[in-house]
Amino acid sequence: MATEPGAGASPLLVLHKVAEILDCFSVDAPEPTLQQIIRKTGLPSSTCQRLVQNMLREGFLDREGDRYRIGIGLVRWATPGTFGLDVVRLVKPVLQQLRDDTGETACLYVRDGAFRTIVAVAETRHVVMRPFMVGMVMPLHAGAPGKIFLAFDPEAWDALDEHGLDSFTPGTPASLEKLQKQAAMAREQGFYAAFGERNEDVGSISAPVFDHAGRLTCAIGLGFPNQRIGPADVERLGPVVARAGLEASRALGYDCSAST
Repeated sequence: MATEPGAGASPLLVLHKVAEILDCFSVDAPEPTLQQIIRKTGLPSSTCQRLVQNMLREGFLDREGDRYRIGIGLVRWATPGTFGLDVVRLVKPVLQQLRDDTGETACLYVRDGAFRTIVAVAETRHVVMRPFMVGMVMPLHAGAPGKIFLAFDPEAWDALDEHGLDSFTPGTPASLEKLQKQAAMAREQGFYAAFGERNEDVGSISAPVFDHAGRLTCAIGLGFPNQRIGPADVERLGPVVARAGLEASRALGYDCSAST
């Protein structure tokens, strides 16, 4: 007897049915109706409808009228994989060299609304370290990478206005005025350093990475425990991170001479 999705359903069986539903969406037919999904999958009507509703709640799908489309949540989760096909592959050698030059964990970040997501990591070899992993999502306003997006991506401010400024530590910026000053400093320096803004014992130094058209693509930088790296080290490490940003930009076709 076939098992309906529910408490006793096999996870692999349910995933297979979810995959069948997702296969109903294509560039040629991006917005099928529920009846079209049922016909194409061959799933029982009640099973298909229940799965589609669950996928709506989880962000896998969106609905407008009687038509469905791939949800923004699923697009967001897929972005690092798509990104990895080009930018991460091109920038990875620079990321590893930054780690080797400084001894600290090097990360690559992309912006998603009012948040930043790690899409690549070259991990430190130090025993004492802070964990940075691909897929980690962090607030835009707390930490050095976010200041880079605010400094070089005007759309980042719109996203921040909608989300607000959550406080994580006494060092978290609490006003747009302070963030504007920090962003201005990031533009002037070509990098930015922050200490204890998201976690009291963690610091970061980041710089921009531009594409061939001169648009900000991502932020590259270091993450480290404050017990090993402090404000006195910024004068030494800041220019190293900035140079890594230029090298990464060059790898993406950016004309670095235009920035000098």
